[in-house]
Amino acid sequence: MSRWILASLLSLLCFTGATAQSLSATRRAQLHDLLVQDCGSCHGLTMRGGLGPALLPATLRDRSRELLIDTILNGRPDTAMPPWAPLLSRDEAAWMIDELRHGLTPR
Repeated sequence: MSRWILASLLSLLCFTGATAQSLSATRRAQLHDLLVQDCGSCHGLTMRGGLGPALLPATLRDRSRELLIDTILNGRPDTAMPPWAPLLSRDEAAWMIDELRHGLTPR
């Protein structure tokens, strides 16, 4: 069991690093602004919730990374959450989730 957990954590760290490295500094800055301005318009500027739920590290901890990426890319039917797939790649959505899970820092 502990080998599986260690392997999972190492995979996650490798994937996260590759995603961050594959995005330019300019694109990461744009995505950060999108998180603050666009996501913040529904989830609260401090991500503590509003029209949409809170997007804090503690509230995202128990949600799978793939589910969260899918939610960004495909939205949530019958809610105000739009699909962002026309504007974001899977790597970009993954980067955004990683930022939220570590706690979004102001610029």
